[in-house]
Amino acid sequence: MKREIYLDNSATTKPYPEVIEAMVAMMESNYGNPSSLHKKGLLAEKEVDKARERLAKALAVKKSEIVFTSSGTEANHLALFGAAEQYASRGKHIITTGIEHPCVYDAAQELAARGWKVTFVGAGRDGLIDVDEVIAAWREDTVLVSVMYVNNETGALQPIREIGAFLKEKHKTLFHVDAVQALGKLPLKIKDAGIDLLAVSAHKIHGPKGVGALYVREGLKLTPMFYGGGQEKGLRSGTENVPGIVGFGVAVERTMREMPQAMAELKKLRDTIIEQIVAQIPNVRINTPQEAAPHVVNVSFEGVRGEVLVHALETHGVFVSTGSACSSKDKIYSRVLKVMGLPEKQLEGAVRISLDAATTREDVDALLAALKSSVEDLRLFSRR
Repeated sequence: MKREIYLDNSATTKPYPEVIEAMVAMMESNYGNPSSLHKKGLLAEKEVDKARERLAKALAVKKSEIVFTSSGTEANHLALFGAAEQYASRGKHIITTGIEHPCVYDAAQELAARGWKVTFVGAGRDGLIDVDEVIAAWREDTVLVSVMYVNNETGALQPIREIGAFLKEKHKTLFHVDAVQALGKLPLKIKDAGIDLLAVSAHKIHGPKGVGALYVREGLKLTPMFYGGGQEKGLRSGTENVPGIVGFGVAVERTMREMPQAMAELKKLRDTIIEQIVAQIPNVRINTPQEAAPHVVNVSFEGVRGEVLVHALETHGVFVSTGSACSSKDKIYSRVLKVMGLPEKQLEGAVRISLDAATTREDVDALLAALKSSVEDLRLFSRR
């Protein structure tokens, strides 16, 4: 059987064995409802609290500032809709970017449809937004600025610290950061950066799907999206996904422990991929800038369709993607790369390679061989 080389870790990651073990134990033995007053409920509540403490430690915040959700998408929605509704009296202007994940970009579009004024800041050819454009877009009625930390398609690191520094003097404007692709890959200094709201997700760090979290700065109020039992301090009613939350806690603890070494190794492998693609394959464009997370490489192969290349690589046992897994099935070309100003021939041939701590040099060599062979074959076929 052909060895599988999974390089689509920005879409999702393989759960750690200890995550699965912890979740199974919760479902088999500790299956109580955390809201129940009896022993089973109290034990479940204790495990949720332990996971909350682990995530809070990873983010260097108070555990009371962590709200568990069903996903990174829900966490981002709670931040955007919850803040916009709660603080509408301060103003109805929002600043975000044209390169956000669809869950933020589409939420901003929905807020615009509901009457908020939304400014979408663009990005340069390197995929980075300009802090000066954010500053220029700010108004007295700006209630929220939402900028992702790491772009999910290109890996570009956005100037979060600089934006936060500007907003620290704008006391009526909240700062939201989508850090789904950053957790476990880069240090997150929430307090230093002046961040009020920050979203993360378990399945990007070898945890389970179906659980995310939102950091909500102490003292901040949000309008909830769900009503009922009042779980998560009234911000997220509904019985908690206890096995998922416990799995999240186990995953974040291991991920953060291994992060310093993993970051260095990932950067070496990413740089090797970029160098060798450029050296071995002509007519390519590296869409990932130098200022990028260590685990993502986005590259355009001219004369090749990205989705066809993805399937060609799959025949070699190599798994990559064309972009965001949340949108790649719906749109031919990446909105992010369009905002960056790429021409159609580069939009068409873009693929994303995303690594994790388990990726080896052997995996990278196999990827490079498969890429060279597949691109040559597809270009030859397209010329016929």
